[in-house]
Amino acid sequence: MTTDLAHALAANDPCWCGSGRRYKRCHRMADLDPARALAEQAGVPALPPVRRVKPGQVGPVREVPVDIPRPSYAYGRPVTERGKGRPQDADTIARMRLAGRLAARVLAAAGAAVADGVTTDEVDRVAHEASIAGGSYPSPLGYGGPANPFPKSVCTSVNEVICHGIPDSTRLRDGDIVNVDVTVFLDGVHGDTNATFLVGGEQACDLLSRRLVRVTRECLELGIGAVRPGARVRDIGAAIQPHAEGEGFGVVRSFVGHGINTDFHCEPSIPHYAEARATRVLEPGMTFTIEPMITAGTPHHVMWRDGWTAVTADGKRTAQFEHTLVVTDDGCDVLTLGGSST
Repeated sequence: MTTDLAHALAANDPCWCGSGRRYKRCHRMADLDPARALAEQAGVPALPPVRRVKPGQVGPVREVPVDIPRPSYAYGRPVTERGKGRPQDADTIARMRLAGRLAARVLAAAGAAVADGVTTDEVDRVAHEASIAGGSYPSPLGYGGPANPFPKSVCTSVNEVICHGIPDSTRLRDGDIVNVDVTVFLDGVHGDTNATFLVGGEQACDLLSRRLVRVTRECLELGIGAVRPGARVRDIGAAIQPHAEGEGFGVVRSFVGHGINTDFHCEPSIPHYAEARATRVLEPGMTFTIEPMITAGTPHHVMWRDGWTAVTADGKRTAQFEHTLVVTDDGCDVLTLGGSST
């Protein structure tokens, strides 16, 4: 096709090839940037045009019905989580299974809302309503203590935001990636899960972002595969780090997985890198999260002034996936299956 004709077609016009797809979803890149198209076909990573995220307007705190039980910090009290991550009894694990399944459903609902033009606050609204419909309290809401409580019901981390992004007026755009991190408090226990979504689907996102998301999901799967009685916490990161770095990506060290049960966060800490000092032995009944944060560039971060939002120091993209699991007699069970997909 000639360049003149390429420029004559609008992005939303039918493609000239007769496929029936919009031009922007079909041959537009190949016509206007043949070198980039060839690079993608050859599997050569290329950074997308940078869309740096800026803080938006944070809306009002959403209400939770008074009849829904909530954790103590939701009443404005300081966070007092001191759990040592000991094995949980059968009743607690049974309740955590229900909380985990609900968290997966809430994440699925939030992920279904991810689309071009949708604000992250709208994603928060969907997740908030799904949490309440399931009879749970959205655990992030009010977490952190009275000095700087988290003001929303989920975390939404777009592009270079590593974690703890606050939902606001920021509108998602095709080609963005966004992590949605859901935790629910149900019947006295928490269920925690997250996933990274490709805004507009694979066809809208560049090769590097797609690879980053795929490899991050694989890292989570490798970490889960390392969990078994008698293994050590450090084995989880030892399974994750070589895979991420072998693909040319970085592993965030400043934020890690954590114990979870009646406490939102407790021991043990779960590094996603090979940390020789993480020698704790895994025992049946232990419950914790694995949630690798993988970067396209440096694994180092800087904080926004809100005290919550962590972004990559070089502005390059990052992805994350998370599950809550319980160690069993012969491996582990994932408690938050059912809703985390891109």
